[in-house]
Amino acid sequence: MWRYLAGVASALFLVTAGFLIWTGLASRDEHIPPPPVLAQAFAAPVATAPVAVDAPQATEQTREQKRFSRSDHNKDGKIDRDEYLAARRRNFAKLDSNGDGKLSFDEYAVKGEAKFAAADADRSGALDPQEFATTRVVRKARPRCPPAGQAAPAATDSGEDNG
Repeated sequence: MWRYLAGVASALFLVTAGFLIWTGLASRDEHIPPPPVLAQAFAAPVATAPVAVDAPQATEQTREQKRFSRSDHNKDGKIDRDEYLAARRRNFAKLDSNGDGKLSFDEYAVKGEAKFAAADADRSGALDPQEFATTRVVRKARPRCPPAGQAAPAATDSGEDNG
């Protein structure tokens, strides 16, 4: 029992000593100078194209205004039912390959069937893990920051779903 008490006491002593040393070092007013490479980088300004200090940011309101403007085809300041459903009608027309005004499952799933057929390399009618991995959607990564000296591309809301 005394061994456990001695162990706990020594652990408390070490934690207290470490805390006191840490606070003593933190209270000093000494500052560590930056490495020479960083000091040179911040010392002289680089001659590049001027960068706007307060770059305008698109607010949610301006995004909605742009989306509204794209949907208001006759520019009367109102979106009627036909304007609201126009994008959906275009998408439906693309899927309705025989033009009968009805969407069969085969018309709806044509892209999925083509993707499955392309992935099924051994034509077995089933996808193994390697074949299934080829069906993954690959999205183009957007750069977080523009390259030095170039302006950032304007962000656009390319969705025309209108709903």
